[in-house]
Amino acid sequence: MANKTLQSLRAEGFLPKDRGTRLLRFSDLLRISFREVVRKRRRYIGVMAAIALGTAGLITIVTMGRDLKANLNNDLDLLGGATIIAAHFDLQMGDRQEWFRSGTIDAIEKIPGVKEVTKSRFRSAATTTFQEKVYGFNLLGVDTNYWSLFSFTPRYGRLFNEADINEGRKVCVLGQDLAKMIFGSPEGAVGQMLNLDNNLYTVVGIIGGVRAADKTLMAFLPITTAQARVPNISELSSLYVRCNTWDDVGPVAAALEQAITSHQPSKGLRIQVGWEPLKQVQRVFWWVSLFIYASIGATLVLGGFGIWNIMMAAVTARTREIGLKKAMGAEDSDILWQFLFEALCVTFSSALLGVALGMVGVQYMCRSLGTQPPEGLFAICLLAGLLFAAFLGVGSGLYPSIRASRMQVVDAMRYE
Repeated sequence: MANKTLQSLRAEGFLPKDRGTRLLRFSDLLRISFREVVRKRRRYIGVMAAIALGTAGLITIVTMGRDLKANLNNDLDLLGGATIIAAHFDLQMGDRQEWFRSGTIDAIEKIPGVKEVTKSRFRSAATTTFQEKVYGFNLLGVDTNYWSLFSFTPRYGRLFNEADINEGRKVCVLGQDLAKMIFGSPEGAVGQMLNLDNNLYTVVGIIGGVRAADKTLMAFLPITTAQARVPNISELSSLYVRCNTWDDVGPVAAALEQAITSHQPSKGLRIQVGWEPLKQVQRVFWWVSLFIYASIGATLVLGGFGIWNIMMAAVTARTREIGLKKAMGAEDSDILWQFLFEALCVTFSSALLGVALGMVGVQYMCRSLGTQPPEGLFAICLLAGLLFAAFLGVGSGLYPSIRASRMQVVDAMRYE
Protein backbone atom coordinates (compact mmCIF):
# COMPACT_ATOMS: atom_id res chain seq x y z
CA MET A 1 0.00 0.00 0.00
CA ALA A 2 2.87 2.29 0.91
CA ASN A 3 4.59 1.58 -2.41
CA LYS A 4 1.37 2.26 -4.35
CA THR A 5 0.93 5.54 -2.50
CA LEU A 6 4.45 6.64 -3.32
CA GLN A 7 4.02 5.65 -6.93
CA SER A 8 0.71 7.54 -7.20
CA LEU A 9 2.21 10.62 -5.51
CA ARG A 10 5.21 10.41 -7.85
CA ALA A 11 2.87 10.11 -10.84
CA GLU A 12 0.88 13.15 -9.75
CA GLY A 13 4.06 15.21 -9.46
CA PHE A 14 4.13 15.59 -5.67
CA LEU A 15 7.36 13.59 -5.43
CA PRO A 16 10.42 13.66 -7.68
CA LYS A 17 10.83 10.90 -10.21
CA ASP A 18 12.48 7.64 -9.21
CA ARG A 19 16.20 8.35 -9.39
CA GLY A 20 17.24 4.74 -9.41
CA THR A 21 18.78 2.97 -12.36
CA ARG A 22 19.97 -0.65 -12.15
CA LEU A 23 23.64 0.40 -12.29
CA LEU A 24 23.19 3.01 -9.54
CA ARG A 25 21.16 0.67 -7.38
CA PHE A 26 23.83 -1.99 -7.80
CA SER A 27 26.59 0.43 -6.79
CA ASP A 28 24.52 1.61 -3.83
CA LEU A 29 23.87 -1.91 -2.69
CA LEU A 30 27.53 -2.79 -3.05
CA ARG A 31 28.64 0.28 -1.13
CA ILE A 32 26.11 -0.17 1.66
CA SER A 33 26.83 -3.88 1.97
CA PHE A 34 30.57 -3.38 2.08
CA ARG A 35 30.15 -0.64 4.67
CA GLU A 36 28.03 -2.93 6.86
CA VAL A 37 30.64 -5.67 6.63
CA VAL A 38 33.39 -3.22 7.62
CA ARG A 39 31.33 -1.97 10.55
CA LYS A 40 30.62 -5.53 11.74
CA ARG A 41 34.11 -6.81 10.95
CA ARG A 42 34.68 -8.22 14.44
CA ARG A 43 31.58 -10.34 14.02
CA TYR A 44 32.71 -11.69 10.64
CA ILE A 45 36.41 -12.16 11.33
CA GLY A 46 36.08 -15.80 12.44
CA VAL A 47 34.13 -17.03 9.42
CA MET A 48 36.26 -14.93 7.06
CA ALA A 49 39.40 -16.58 8.41
CA ALA A 50 37.86 -20.04 8.02
CA ILE A 51 36.78 -19.40 4.43
CA ALA A 52 40.11 -17.78 3.53
CA LEU A 53 42.11 -20.70 4.93
CA GLY A 54 39.83 -23.22 3.25
CA THR A 55 40.10 -21.45 -0.11
CA ALA A 56 43.89 -21.12 0.21
CA GLY A 57 44.22 -24.80 1.10
CA LEU A 58 42.00 -25.84 -1.78
CA ILE A 59 43.98 -23.74 -4.31
CA THR A 60 47.34 -24.98 -3.00
CA ILE A 61 46.39 -28.66 -2.87
CA VAL A 62 44.63 -28.75 -6.25
CA THR A 63 47.33 -26.72 -8.03
CA MET A 64 50.26 -28.62 -6.57
CA GLY A 65 48.49 -31.96 -6.22
CA ARG A 66 50.36 -33.65 -9.05
CA ASP A 67 53.79 -32.49 -7.84
CA LEU A 68 52.91 -33.40 -4.26
CA LYS A 69 51.84 -36.82 -5.41
CA ALA A 70 55.05 -37.32 -7.39
CA ASN A 71 57.15 -36.19 -4.41
CA LEU A 72 55.26 -38.41 -2.00
CA ASN A 73 55.51 -41.16 -4.58
CA ASN A 74 59.30 -40.94 -4.58
CA ASP A 75 59.52 -40.81 -0.78
CA LEU A 76 57.28 -43.84 -0.31
CA ASP A 77 58.96 -45.64 -3.16
CA LEU A 78 62.28 -45.47 -1.32
CA LEU A 79 60.83 -47.86 1.22
CA GLY A 80 59.09 -50.36 -0.97
CA GLY A 81 60.03 -49.87 -4.62
CA ALA A 82 56.33 -49.86 -5.50
CA THR A 83 56.87 -48.31 -8.94
CA ILE A 84 59.68 -50.64 -9.99
CA ILE A 85 58.92 -53.44 -12.44
CA ALA A 86 61.46 -56.22 -12.95
CA ALA A 87 61.74 -58.29 -16.12
CA HIS A 88 63.88 -61.45 -16.25
CA PHE A 89 64.70 -64.19 -18.70
CA ASP A 90 64.86 -67.44 -16.73
CA LEU A 91 67.08 -70.26 -17.92
CA GLN A 92 65.03 -72.95 -19.68
CA MET A 93 66.10 -76.57 -19.56
CA GLY A 94 67.72 -77.55 -22.85
CA ASP A 95 67.53 -74.03 -24.30
CA ARG A 96 69.95 -71.16 -24.47
CA GLN A 97 69.13 -68.41 -22.01
CA GLU A 98 67.52 -65.43 -23.70
CA TRP A 99 68.67 -61.85 -23.08
CA PHE A 100 67.42 -58.33 -23.80
CA ARG A 101 68.40 -56.91 -27.19
CA SER A 102 69.23 -53.21 -27.59
CA GLY A 103 66.16 -52.66 -29.80
CA THR A 104 63.95 -54.13 -27.08
CA ILE A 105 65.41 -51.80 -24.45
CA ASP A 106 64.85 -48.80 -26.74
CA ALA A 107 61.21 -49.84 -27.19
CA ILE A 108 60.71 -50.22 -23.44
CA GLU A 109 62.13 -46.75 -22.79
CA LYS A 110 59.50 -45.30 -25.15
CA ILE A 111 56.52 -46.81 -23.31
CA PRO A 112 54.38 -43.96 -21.88
CA GLY A 113 54.79 -43.77 -18.11
CA VAL A 114 58.34 -45.19 -18.03
CA LYS A 115 60.71 -42.93 -16.10
CA GLU A 116 63.96 -44.85 -16.48
CA VAL A 117 65.31 -48.27 -17.36
CA THR A 118 68.43 -49.93 -16.01
CA LYS A 119 70.17 -53.04 -17.18
CA SER A 120 72.80 -55.14 -15.43
CA ARG A 121 75.23 -57.99 -15.95
CA PHE A 122 75.89 -60.44 -13.17
CA ARG A 123 78.75 -62.68 -12.17
CA SER A 124 78.64 -64.85 -9.09
CA ALA A 125 81.61 -65.99 -7.02
CA ALA A 126 84.07 -63.37 -8.25
CA THR A 127 87.31 -63.39 -6.24
CA THR A 128 90.03 -60.92 -5.35
CA THR A 129 93.31 -61.21 -3.48
CA PHE A 130 94.41 -58.59 -0.98
CA GLN A 131 97.42 -58.99 1.32
CA GLU A 132 97.66 -62.70 0.46
CA LYS A 133 94.03 -63.34 1.38
CA VAL A 134 91.33 -64.39 -1.09
CA TYR A 135 87.83 -62.92 -0.86
CA GLY A 136 84.73 -64.01 -2.76
CA PHE A 137 81.76 -61.84 -3.67
CA ASN A 138 79.07 -61.30 -6.29
CA LEU A 139 79.70 -58.74 -9.01
CA LEU A 140 77.28 -56.52 -10.93
CA GLY A 141 77.99 -54.49 -14.05
CA VAL A 142 75.46 -51.63 -14.03
CA ASP A 143 74.77 -48.29 -15.68
CA THR A 144 74.16 -44.93 -13.96
CA ASN A 145 70.36 -45.41 -14.01
CA TYR A 146 70.90 -48.20 -11.50
CA TRP A 147 71.76 -45.65 -8.79
CA SER A 148 68.75 -43.40 -9.34
CA LEU A 149 66.29 -46.23 -10.01
CA PHE A 150 67.05 -47.89 -6.68
CA SER A 151 67.76 -44.58 -4.89
CA PHE A 152 71.37 -45.44 -4.06
CA THR A 153 73.66 -42.69 -2.83
CA PRO A 154 77.40 -42.66 -2.08
CA ARG A 155 78.13 -43.38 1.58
CA TYR A 156 81.79 -42.58 1.01
CA GLY A 157 83.51 -41.30 -2.11
CA ARG A 158 81.31 -41.30 -5.21
CA LEU A 159 79.32 -43.57 -7.49
CA PHE A 160 80.62 -43.96 -11.05
CA ASN A 161 79.12 -41.63 -13.65
CA GLU A 162 78.39 -41.39 -17.38
CA ALA A 163 82.05 -40.63 -18.19
CA ASP A 164 83.13 -43.80 -16.40
CA ILE A 165 80.54 -45.76 -18.38
CA ASN A 166 81.31 -44.23 -21.78
CA GLU A 167 85.11 -44.54 -21.44
CA GLY A 168 85.01 -47.98 -19.81
CA ARG A 169 87.15 -46.84 -16.90
CA LYS A 170 88.50 -49.39 -14.46
CA VAL A 171 86.69 -48.11 -11.38
CA CYS A 172 84.45 -49.93 -8.94
CA VAL A 173 82.01 -49.30 -6.10
CA LEU A 174 81.83 -51.65 -3.13
CA GLY A 175 79.24 -52.60 -0.57
CA GLN A 176 80.00 -51.47 2.95
CA ASP A 177 80.62 -54.90 4.50
CA LEU A 178 82.69 -56.08 1.55
CA ALA A 179 84.90 -52.98 1.78
CA LYS A 180 85.29 -53.49 5.52
CA MET A 181 86.12 -57.17 5.06
CA ILE A 182 88.81 -56.55 2.45
CA PHE A 183 90.30 -53.18 3.47
CA GLY A 184 89.47 -53.00 7.16
CA SER A 185 87.07 -50.04 7.00
CA PRO A 186 84.63 -48.64 4.40
CA GLU A 187 86.10 -45.14 4.41
CA GLY A 188 89.62 -46.57 4.14
CA ALA A 189 88.68 -48.49 0.98
CA VAL A 190 88.13 -45.39 -1.15
CA GLY A 191 91.16 -44.91 -3.41
CA GLN A 192 92.46 -48.46 -2.91
CA MET A 193 93.11 -50.88 -5.79
CA LEU A 194 91.00 -54.04 -6.22
CA ASN A 195 92.48 -56.92 -8.22
CA LEU A 196 89.94 -58.88 -10.26
CA ASP A 197 90.94 -61.35 -12.99
CA ASN A 198 94.34 -59.71 -13.42
CA ASN A 199 92.78 -56.26 -13.78
CA LEU A 200 93.23 -53.55 -11.19
CA TYR A 201 90.21 -51.38 -10.41
CA THR A 202 90.22 -48.20 -8.35
CA VAL A 203 87.63 -48.17 -5.57
CA VAL A 204 85.90 -44.80 -6.04
CA GLY A 205 83.10 -45.13 -3.48
CA ILE A 206 81.00 -47.11 -1.05
CA ILE A 207 77.33 -47.59 -1.85
CA GLY A 208 74.72 -46.19 0.55
CA GLY A 209 71.03 -45.38 0.69
CA VAL A 210 67.82 -46.82 2.13
CA ARG A 211 67.90 -49.89 -0.12
CA ALA A 212 71.64 -50.58 0.23
CA ALA A 213 71.20 -53.01 3.14
CA ASP A 214 71.05 -56.08 0.86
CA LYS A 215 73.99 -54.92 -1.29
CA THR A 216 76.64 -54.71 1.41
CA LEU A 217 78.60 -57.73 0.12
CA MET A 218 78.56 -56.86 -3.57
CA ALA A 219 80.91 -55.05 -5.95
CA PHE A 220 79.80 -52.87 -8.88
CA LEU A 221 81.61 -52.11 -12.13
CA PRO A 222 80.58 -49.87 -15.05
CA ILE A 223 78.58 -52.10 -17.35
CA THR A 224 80.86 -51.38 -20.31
CA THR A 225 83.95 -52.24 -18.28
CA ALA A 226 82.35 -55.42 -16.95
CA GLN A 227 81.32 -56.49 -20.46
CA ALA A 228 84.83 -55.93 -21.85
CA ARG A 229 87.02 -57.18 -18.98
CA VAL A 230 85.13 -59.65 -16.76
CA PRO A 231 85.01 -63.19 -18.15
CA ASN A 232 81.92 -65.37 -17.70
CA ILE A 233 79.71 -62.43 -16.89
CA SER A 234 76.06 -62.87 -17.80
CA GLU A 235 74.18 -61.35 -20.71
CA LEU A 236 71.48 -58.72 -20.13
CA SER A 237 68.97 -61.20 -18.76
CA SER A 238 67.55 -58.80 -16.12
CA LEU A 239 65.96 -55.42 -16.62
CA TYR A 240 64.39 -52.97 -14.17
CA VAL A 241 61.86 -50.31 -15.11
CA ARG A 242 60.79 -47.44 -12.92
CA CYS A 243 57.46 -45.74 -13.65
CA ASN A 244 56.69 -42.05 -13.25
CA THR A 245 53.94 -42.64 -10.69
CA TRP A 246 52.17 -45.62 -9.21
CA ASP A 247 49.24 -44.93 -11.51
CA ASP A 248 51.51 -45.84 -14.43
CA VAL A 249 52.54 -49.24 -13.02
CA GLY A 250 49.53 -51.16 -14.32
CA PRO A 251 49.59 -49.77 -17.89
CA VAL A 252 53.39 -50.10 -18.13
CA ALA A 253 53.31 -53.69 -16.86
CA ALA A 254 50.67 -54.51 -19.46
CA ALA A 255 52.65 -52.84 -22.28
CA LEU A 256 56.02 -54.22 -21.18
CA GLU A 257 55.39 -57.83 -22.21
CA GLN A 258 53.99 -56.73 -25.56
CA ALA A 259 57.01 -54.49 -26.22
CA ILE A 260 59.39 -57.37 -25.47
CA THR A 261 57.57 -60.06 -27.42
CA SER A 262 57.25 -57.81 -30.47
CA HIS A 263 61.03 -57.32 -30.71
CA GLN A 264 62.53 -60.70 -29.73
CA PRO A 265 61.74 -64.24 -28.55
CA SER A 266 60.24 -64.23 -25.08
CA LYS A 267 60.92 -67.78 -23.92
CA GLY A 268 61.50 -67.77 -20.16
CA LEU A 269 60.30 -64.17 -19.76
CA ARG A 270 59.11 -63.33 -16.24
CA ILE A 271 57.75 -59.92 -15.23
CA GLN A 272 57.55 -59.05 -11.55
CA VAL A 273 55.40 -56.26 -10.16
CA GLY A 274 55.18 -55.45 -6.45
CA TRP A 275 51.40 -55.27 -6.41
CA GLU A 276 51.14 -55.51 -2.63
CA PRO A 277 53.53 -52.59 -1.85
CA LEU A 278 51.80 -50.66 -4.64
CA LYS A 279 48.38 -51.16 -3.05
CA GLN A 280 49.80 -50.23 0.33
CA VAL A 281 51.22 -46.86 -0.79
CA GLN A 282 48.08 -46.11 -2.81
CA ARG A 283 46.00 -46.84 0.27
CA VAL A 284 48.16 -44.53 2.39
CA PHE A 285 47.96 -41.73 -0.18
CA TRP A 286 44.19 -42.18 -0.54
CA TRP A 287 43.66 -41.79 3.19
CA VAL A 288 45.98 -38.77 3.37
CA SER A 289 44.14 -37.15 0.43
CA LEU A 290 40.77 -37.92 1.97
CA PHE A 291 41.83 -36.35 5.26
CA ILE A 292 43.15 -33.19 3.57
CA TYR A 293 40.14 -32.64 1.32
CA ALA A 294 37.70 -33.48 4.12
CA SER A 295 39.43 -30.92 6.35
CA ILE A 296 39.22 -28.25 3.64
CA GLY A 297 35.58 -29.08 2.90
CA ALA A 298 34.66 -29.01 6.59
CA THR A 299 36.38 -25.64 7.00
CA LEU A 300 34.43 -24.14 4.09
CA VAL A 301 31.11 -25.63 5.19
CA LEU A 302 31.61 -24.37 8.74
CA GLY A 303 32.41 -20.96 7.29
CA GLY A 304 29.16 -21.06 5.32
CA PHE A 305 27.19 -22.03 8.43
CA GLY A 306 28.91 -19.23 10.31
CA ILE A 307 27.79 -16.68 7.71
CA TRP A 308 24.26 -18.08 7.77
CA ASN A 309 24.14 -17.79 11.56
CA ILE A 310 25.51 -14.25 11.55
CA MET A 311 23.12 -13.15 8.84
CA MET A 312 20.15 -14.59 10.75
CA ALA A 313 21.28 -12.67 13.81
CA ALA A 314 21.70 -9.54 11.70
CA VAL A 315 18.15 -9.88 10.37
CA THR A 316 16.82 -10.13 13.92
CA ALA A 317 18.93 -7.23 15.18
CA ARG A 318 17.92 -4.98 12.27
CA THR A 319 14.21 -5.82 12.19
CA ARG A 320 13.12 -2.27 12.98
CA GLU A 321 15.56 -0.92 10.38
CA ILE A 322 13.95 -3.22 7.81
CA GLY A 323 10.49 -2.02 8.81
CA LEU A 324 11.58 1.60 8.59
CA LYS A 325 13.07 1.13 5.12
CA LYS A 326 9.91 -0.56 3.90
CA ALA A 327 7.81 2.24 5.36
CA MET A 328 9.94 4.70 3.38
CA GLY A 329 9.32 2.87 0.13
CA ALA A 330 11.89 0.11 -0.06
CA GLU A 331 10.66 -2.94 -1.94
CA ASP A 332 11.05 -6.55 -0.87
CA SER A 333 13.71 -7.04 -3.52
CA ASP A 334 15.73 -4.11 -2.13
CA ILE A 335 15.84 -5.73 1.31
CA LEU A 336 16.63 -9.13 -0.19
CA TRP A 337 19.49 -7.79 -2.31
CA GLN A 338 20.93 -5.79 0.58
CA PHE A 339 21.30 -8.80 2.88
CA LEU A 340 22.36 -11.06 0.04
CA PHE A 341 25.07 -8.60 -0.99
CA GLU A 342 26.32 -8.46 2.57
CA ALA A 343 26.77 -12.24 2.54
CA LEU A 344 28.47 -12.04 -0.87
CA CYS A 345 30.79 -9.27 0.37
CA VAL A 346 31.87 -11.50 3.25
CA THR A 347 32.53 -14.55 1.08
CA PHE A 348 34.23 -12.59 -1.73
CA SER A 349 36.45 -10.71 0.72
CA SER A 350 37.34 -14.04 2.31
CA ALA A 351 37.95 -15.63 -1.08
CA LEU A 352 40.24 -12.80 -2.19
CA LEU A 353 42.22 -13.18 1.02
CA GLY A 354 42.27 -16.95 0.43
CA VAL A 355 43.51 -16.45 -3.14
CA ALA A 356 46.38 -14.31 -1.86
CA LEU A 357 47.26 -16.92 0.76
CA GLY A 358 46.90 -19.63 -1.88
CA MET A 359 49.37 -17.87 -4.15
CA VAL A 360 51.84 -17.66 -1.28
CA GLY A 361 51.25 -21.34 -0.52
CA VAL A 362 51.78 -22.36 -4.15
CA GLN A 363 55.02 -20.37 -4.35
CA TYR A 364 56.25 -21.95 -1.12
CA MET A 365 55.42 -25.43 -2.36
CA CYS A 366 57.16 -24.72 -5.68
CA ARG A 367 60.33 -23.71 -3.86
CA SER A 368 60.15 -26.73 -1.60
CA LEU A 369 59.57 -29.18 -4.44
CA GLY A 370 61.79 -27.39 -6.98
CA THR A 371 59.08 -27.16 -9.62
CA GLN A 372 56.80 -24.66 -11.32
CA PRO A 373 53.01 -24.45 -10.92
CA PRO A 374 50.96 -25.38 -13.98
CA GLU A 375 49.73 -21.94 -15.07
CA GLY A 376 46.49 -23.10 -16.65
CA LEU A 377 45.50 -25.16 -13.62
CA PHE A 378 46.47 -22.33 -11.26
CA ALA A 379 44.19 -19.87 -13.12
CA ILE A 380 41.36 -22.41 -13.09
CA CYS A 381 41.80 -22.86 -9.33
CA LEU A 382 41.63 -19.10 -8.76
CA LEU A 383 38.44 -18.85 -10.82
CA ALA A 384 36.98 -21.89 -9.05
CA GLY A 385 37.76 -20.31 -5.67
CA LEU A 386 35.86 -17.13 -6.58
CA LEU A 387 32.93 -19.08 -8.03
CA PHE A 388 32.75 -21.22 -4.91
CA ALA A 389 32.76 -18.03 -2.82
CA ALA A 390 29.76 -16.77 -4.81
CA PHE A 391 28.00 -20.09 -4.33
CA LEU A 392 28.78 -20.08 -0.62
CA GLY A 393 27.58 -16.47 -0.24
CA VAL A 394 24.30 -17.11 -2.03
CA GLY A 395 23.77 -20.43 -0.25
CA SER A 396 24.38 -19.06 3.22
CA GLY A 397 22.73 -15.66 2.74
CA LEU A 398 19.67 -16.53 0.68
CA TYR A 399 17.38 -17.74 3.45
CA PRO A 400 18.14 -14.85 5.88
CA SER A 401 17.66 -12.43 2.98
CA ILE A 402 14.30 -13.95 2.02
CA ARG A 403 13.22 -13.87 5.64
CA ALA A 404 14.16 -10.20 5.92
CA SER A 405 12.44 -9.27 2.65
CA ARG A 406 9.15 -10.92 3.67
CA MET A 407 8.77 -9.03 6.93
CA GLN A 408 5.57 -7.07 7.32
CA VAL A 409 6.11 -3.37 7.84
CA VAL A 410 3.87 -3.05 10.91
CA ASP A 411 5.28 -6.14 12.61
CA ALA A 412 8.83 -5.01 11.92
CA MET A 413 8.21 -1.52 13.23
CA ARG A 414 6.67 -2.89 16.44
CA TYR A 415 9.48 -5.39 16.99
CA GLU A 416 11.30 -4.89 20.30
